[in-house]
Amino acid sequence: MTQTLPPCPACSSAYVYQVDALLVCPECGHEWQPGATEADAPQVRDSVGNVLSDGDTVTVIKDLKVKGSSQVVKVGTKVRDIRLVDGDHDIDCKVPGIGQMGLKSEFVKKVQE
Repeated sequence: MTQTLPPCPACSSAYVYQVDALLVCPECGHEWQPGATEADAPQVRDSVGNVLSDGDTVTVIKDLKVKGSSQVVKVGTKVRDIRLVDGDHDIDCKVPGIGQMGLKSEFVKKVQE
């Protein structure tokens, strides 16, 4: 009897395999426990407490210096289609006029559309 594994919750890949008690996606590297729900996952919140999710649009609330450059991300810069990641900088995004970079959620505010 073959067991069918659920698709990856992060990237929807069907190529999931099991290692001990965890399920692993070889395409994006996401690991999770079978039966775990999204409610079990930690939530990323912006500077005022709004819950952020992938694809949201946020606004920068403070001038941010770009490390290794003389550029600055100005207050009020609108960043579209954010992607949440694990780590110190919990938002991956493409900032207009600067390019791909990581932001901390404490320096952004969710745009209510």
